[in-house]
Amino acid sequence: MPSIKANAALIIIDMQKGMSDPKLGRRNNPDAELNIQRLLDSWRQAQRPVVHIRHISRTAGSVFSPGQTGCEFQDALAPLALEHVVEKNVPDAFANSGLERWLRTRSIQQLVIAGVVTNNSVESSVRAAGCLGFDTIVAASACYTFDQKDLTGRLWPAEDVHALSLANMAMDYASVMDVNRILAELG
Repeated sequence: MPSIKANAALIIIDMQKGMSDPKLGRRNNPDAELNIQRLLDSWRQAQRPVVHIRHISRTAGSVFSPGQTGCEFQDALAPLALEHVVEKNVPDAFANSGLERWLRTRSIQQLVIAGVVTNNSVESSVRAAGCLGFDTIVAASACYTFDQKDLTGRLWPAEDVHALSLANMAMDYASVMDVNRILAELG
């Protein structure tokens, strides 16, 4: 497992008010926000780079449609004035967003990624980061997802969807670590 580098960026994906909309369904990991806050507090205290990703949907009726409160960051995880904010319209935080350039111009090679949805925006962003050559760490206990139906109509519990997504990311794209381990690595 990699150690956490001094300039590792914390990337927080889609921690917006819309994530608590009941129409998204049942989720796993009720402590995810607390774990994200622990990471965020540590990154801020150490003056490490923090990037907040915000999803702005192009789909009518989405909880993330422009102008809705669902687009706003959750109060406890809102960016500070000097923290970088990236808006995206697709799950991958790197696609057409300028994120890679922002990281490269600051010589940031290591990313710690937290947020939602594990098997959607987190996984697609982690896959892109891995393919772009970033040393990527997924904070498993600082991510969550929702129950999901497959194409046959079978309902998969969020816990299973989360676990399989983490396994997908660990295969080729990232290291997967618990928040306690990440914080211990900060030293």
